[in-house]
Amino acid sequence: MDNLKMQCPDAASENVAKVAALFPHCVTEQIGKNGKPELAIDFDKLRIELGDKIAEDTRERYQFTWPQKRLALDLANKSTNMTLRPVREGSVDFDNTENLYIEVIILKCLRCLETRIAGR
Repeated sequence: MDNLKMQCPDAASENVAKVAALFPHCVTEQIGKNGKPELAIDFDKLRIELGDKIAEDTRERYQFTWPQKRLALDLANKSTNMTLRPVREGSVDFDNTENLYIEVIILKCLRCLETRIAGR
């Protein structure tokens, strides 16, 4: 437990960096919420680069959606300093088992779990 990272990475920034690596001319800068310049994707340029391989809302397609889905995706991509910690006294044979029982509703904790499983 001493080697735990105490902050999950900012997935949105990581995704911008990945797009920048593939399409460097589709990246620009904008002033972020903290008042400092940050990288941003120029979607007009990215649309030109991708041509007709873009699924627009005007096309029919299958999708899974719910109220406030955009907010949930936004929260899932933000950095958080929350972490999951085991409760030894509530666990069964904690030191000898490799099974995990996780009960959580909080989206930020799920983000941490996803990060931990992915080995980031």
